Amino acid sequence: MTAQKTLSRRNFLSLAGLTGAGVTLAACAQPQPAPTPTAMEGMTTGGGGGTDYKAMDEMHKKGVETFVANIGQDATFWHNPLTPKMDGDVKVFEVTCTEGKWNVTPDQAVDAMMYNGSVPGPEIRVTEGDKVRVVCKNDMKQSTAIHFHGVLVENKNDGVPFITQDPIAPGSTFTYEFTARNSGSHMYHSHHNAAEQVTKGLMGPFIIEPKDKSQDPPVDADYTLVLNDTGIGLTINGRGFPNTQPIVATQGQTIRVRYMNEGLLIHPMHLHGMPQQVIAKDGWPLPMPYLCDTLNIAPGERWDVIVKCTDPGIWAFHCHILTHAESAHGMFGMVTALVIK
Repeated sequence: MTAQKTLSRRNFLSLAGLTGAGVTLAACAQPQPAPTPTAMEGMTTGGGGGTDYKAMDEMHKKGVETFVANIGQDATFWHNPLTPKMDGDVKVFEVTCTEGKWNVTPDQAVDAMMYNGSVPGPEIRVTEGDKVRVVCKNDMKQSTAIHFHGVLVENKNDGVPFITQDPIAPGSTFTYEFTARNSGSHMYHSHHNAAEQVTKGLMGPFIIEPKDKSQDPPVDADYTLVLNDTGIGLTINGRGFPNTQPIVATQGQTIRVRYMNEGLLIHPMHLHGMPQQVIAKDGWPLPMPYLCDTLNIAPGERWDVIVKCTDPGIWAFHCHILTHAESAHGMFGMVTALVIK
């Protein structure tokens, strides 16, 4: 994943048309607590009831202010690579499973399960033909195992307890070793008590670059969106709006977006302003790419799209199951933005 370019808060506000003429979103705005379900209590008007629209609008504005103030504050949101050690010609990735608190939003810490202290786990990125070794140490209270979802491996490395291996007990270590055979966007995640462990954070992107990139479309930047729900809530890359980060591009650039659904629910991802060209499904290139503005990502699926950044501005980018993205309290959950300068 390519680190996003710096975008000042003032430039963000200017792009959004939010500066001047009675607007109070200051470039130096400090993060505000995200709206909570209880914050709407007492917002009904008298004389027949109904929502106090001014209070609702203020809550929506505070969420956007927090999102703006958070720009550039989370360097790992788009770029969290796991650097391998070399053992001869083998790339060795060390992964430690832990339990602890994880901040989904600035004021919401949840119980999580983490690879190397983060949700999702760090990106493992290799090249087709690489020899790969993944050493998994379990420092949790539960047993676990790693399945390399979509990656073609020998059966003994498939990571399913009592089918291909014993579970990795607390305090134990297990080593997986294989050659990266099929390029594309894949995932690694727990396959033990998975409904809890994966949705609480034991998940991460596993990307195999093709050895011959001549058939890959040229892009200026590469972003991965790991979608999740249930265990830690509705999140993109382990965070919920307003704790998400925008994609920042320059007009005329082309970006690649890799969607990975690690949750239990479908998530139709919708980009405002310009189409997504769908180029790959589950790591396999599509013989006939197509255009859409909303792409449904089912659990376990990976989809790759290309976006040509043609029109400047701030474009909303969110799950289009609206209860995953917006309520009377403001935007939340699976919302980010594409900012084109």
